[in-house]
Amino acid sequence: MRKVHFISIGGSVMHSLAIELKRLNYVVTGSDDVIYEPSKSSLIENDLYPKELGWHESNIKDDLDFVILGMHARSDNPELKLAKHKKIKIYSFPEFVYEYSKNKTRVVIAGSHGKTTIASMVLHVLKNNIINVDYLLGAKIEGLSNSVSLSNENDFIIIEGDEYLSSRIHDTPKFHVYKPNIALISGISWDHVNVFPTFDVYKNQFGVFIDKIVDGGVLIYNDNDLEILDLLKNNQNFIRKIPYSRHNYIAKDNKFFIETDEGILPLKIFGKHNMENLSGAKQVCNLIGLTDDEFYNSILTFKGATNRLQLKEIKLGRSVIIDFAHSPSKLKASIDAVKTNFSGELVGVYELHTFSSFHKKFQIHYQGTMDKCDYPVIFIDRSNPKLKNQDLDEESLKKSFNNLKMKFIFDKDELDNYIMSFEQINLNLLLMSSGKFGGIDVDRLSKNFCNNVG
Repeated sequence: MRKVHFISIGGSVMHSLAIELKRLNYVVTGSDDVIYEPSKSSLIENDLYPKELGWHESNIKDDLDFVILGMHARSDNPELKLAKHKKIKIYSFPEFVYEYSKNKTRVVIAGSHGKTTIASMVLHVLKNNIINVDYLLGAKIEGLSNSVSLSNENDFIIIEGDEYLSSRIHDTPKFHVYKPNIALISGISWDHVNVFPTFDVYKNQFGVFIDKIVDGGVLIYNDNDLEILDLLKNNQNFIRKIPYSRHNYIAKDNKFFIETDEGILPLKIFGKHNMENLSGAKQVCNLIGLTDDEFYNSILTFKGATNRLQLKEIKLGRSVIIDFAHSPSKLKASIDAVKTNFSGELVGVYELHTFSSFHKKFQIHYQGTMDKCDYPVIFIDRSNPKLKNQDLDEESLKKSFNNLKMKFIFDKDELDNYIMSFEQINLNLLLMSSGKFGGIDVDRLSKNFCNNVG
């Protein structure tokens, strides 16, 4: 049995990988200085929660086969320094996943938005058609007990390819490590400004990603995205390139239908963005071996990835939709989708949460993104550690969004009270964040909002 220690085990992928390796009979230990939910409960349930939080050199035992290093751990971490001194093999988690899957067909889903949704669609369809694959996702999705699944027998692995750095000592974007056989890029819009200071630097990471596709591999790409098309103009890779575009659809009575050769079929998801995601997922499934009919028959039951434009509650003429929106383009697309497909006014709440969203140079891209909200709200959790050393200028933020109706809220109780102050029917609430809205109970809020009709 191989022995592995996770430095920074509390990360969303790190803790899931630790759980999976334990299931595969590795001897697993881990450390971290702070672990939040849901990682905490999952680690406790699997008897992997550290006996004591913090970094302890005693964790780096001589009989370790290797260490997996997470992004949260700094380069001067005492456990990391000792592992280096003892010359123990140190992987970032993308490096380990590549090593584990280098004899499999690696399908890497990349893009500034839509990665989780497309990967979730693919896995849903494959599961419905009893095709077993390995996978690594950036977040847990409905119907799967863990966001990482590895095996010795499966031929394919579906990987959500994040462009953020692998670790503090592995400064390679994660998706550069995987060397895909099949790659998909959903779109490119600037993100992670703390690592990629200009749009061109960020965009170039996707150019490198394309270059990393193995000879004879396949790139599936959104041909409505001008930035992808620009990267492909001069690309000379020996790969096949397959474009996709928004699937034909009909929106009627708050429902979405796709047009197929077999007729019009009802979906449980909505939004133009999801019609692009669906087309990309279909191309992936076709390459894995599924027919169009097999794909369509399965996608009809797909309810959406958790927190990705997900209908949380609907009752009494009201609805609550939650979305993992953080980039300006995704923010605008999510609002457009709800306004197009749900009747009534819209309360749109967006939490500024990422490093990029607090950066003045980046904030100008938010202009006009929330104009379709009848009641636009910006929520900022003052306890967010990403606010440290940030000069939060409310007036500058207002100018960035260029929306006179914009309301700023800095406390979760104030946010709760504001949302519950609405009493009219035909009202929708869209909650958009990659964070937690200061720890607000979204389930309770959703139920209360849909029952609060005066």
